[in-house]
Amino acid sequence: MNFISDNLAGASAPVLQAMVAANDGLAAAYGNDAWTKRVESLFAELFEREVAVFLVASGTAANALALASLVRPWGAVLSHHESHVADDECGAPEFFADGAKIVGLPGAGNKLQPETVARQLARMRPDSLHQVQAQALSITQATECGLVYQPDEVAALKAAIAPRGLKLHMDGARFANAVARLRCTPAEITWQAGVDVLSFGGTKNGAWAAEAVVFFDPAAAAEAPWRRKRAGHTLSKGRLIGAQFEGLLANGHWLDLADHANAMAARLARGIAALGKVRLAWPCEANEVFLVLPEAMREHLKARGVQFLAWSESALPEGQGLAPGEIVGRFVCSFATRAEEVEQLVAVIGEA
Repeated sequence: MNFISDNLAGASAPVLQAMVAANDGLAAAYGNDAWTKRVESLFAELFEREVAVFLVASGTAANALALASLVRPWGAVLSHHESHVADDECGAPEFFADGAKIVGLPGAGNKLQPETVARQLARMRPDSLHQVQAQALSITQATECGLVYQPDEVAALKAAIAPRGLKLHMDGARFANAVARLRCTPAEITWQAGVDVLSFGGTKNGAWAAEAVVFFDPAAAAEAPWRRKRAGHTLSKGRLIGAQFEGLLANGHWLDLADHANAMAARLARGIAALGKVRLAWPCEANEVFLVLPEAMREHLKARGVQFLAWSESALPEGQGLAPGEIVGRFVCSFATRAEEVEQLVAVIGEA
């Protein structure tokens, strides 16, 4: 039983079929193909406005290029200190932003609060030659702890940074899971709430290797073609990324896949709660379940072939820290997770 990551699942059947169809014959290179052009139009329909879209092959590239477009080398990006852009990109955002600094902030469940952001901005004087200049805020949707920002929470963060003119970036590696949970439109949780640039994730949600940087003001994307080329993500056979998104976005397939992953995680969370043996570290709001486990349970799961990740406890709610000998375990469900696997995991935990 492998619950390590939704990255482990392959591509969904419609995405694979779209790639096979795109593979037939010749097509223009470097994103000038019909598939990419159609996908650009699909994104405009999805977000109910004109957008500029740049397809890339990895989430690291999407985040790094998005942030590089928003900050100058002497600038700073505010984010949660355990966000992917701060903790899991091997310095790519700073590298592609030519040295801009990422400033990490605390927040339970890896969610940032407006007052936390405001306090940090108050310490960063806009007229100080000796400090980096805050120019962007990056949030993750859903967060690294599986929590989801409501539209009004995103809008409140935008209001906190607006007086200083910061741009708002959303790392949407699990954007589909968040939209499926919220039952809102993609527009409501992005540009209508103040998001300027979105990293739209496909790979964790049924694509093979497909991510997109979406600018809600196309004029702000003037440098993006050159930044993407310089980063090595202007693929000569770009139609194969375009085709993946075409298969993913057609007929709401992307949300169907996210709905399934979320439902499997919710099923797991309910089963665990019914056992009463271990507790949830954070509420299950998307496709990840975080459990506080005693060390003996960890060894039991390992012996039974259950694979999961030990997770940081630093973003646990105040007053709910770990007792000696406890860990946080992360269990991720994907579009390919089966109900039988979830029930088997619940049974293994129950027998410990």
